[in-house]
Amino acid sequence: MKYMLLIQASTDTEPQCTFEEWTVYDKEVRDAGIWSAGESLADLVTATTVKVDRDGKRTVTDGPYAETREVLGGFYVIDVPDLDTALDWATRCPGARDGSVVIRPVADFSV
Repeated sequence: MKYMLLIQASTDTEPQCTFEEWTVYDKEVRDAGIWSAGESLADLVTATTVKVDRDGKRTVTDGPYAETREVLGGFYVIDVPDLDTALDWATRCPGARDGSVVIRPVADFSV
């Protein structure tokens, strides 16, 4: 089963993990053979938000401007047997110390 680990980074504290810790975690995920996809996202200042109203009018603004102190910093898609295993990998993720990791099953519409 595939799960997406959405890495929510805190915007109001100094990072509690190092680049080296991310490198180690990334290698562990790949070496375990569970990696399906994953990327780190560019800095928050590069974000653009698009909203479309009911009339189809598009509004574009710089930044996410969400009502939260966490922003999506990156993601992994892992292929593991069950949610418990996904929870174990999310717990090991350095991003869980700086913010949080949201785990979502990937929908399978092939059935």
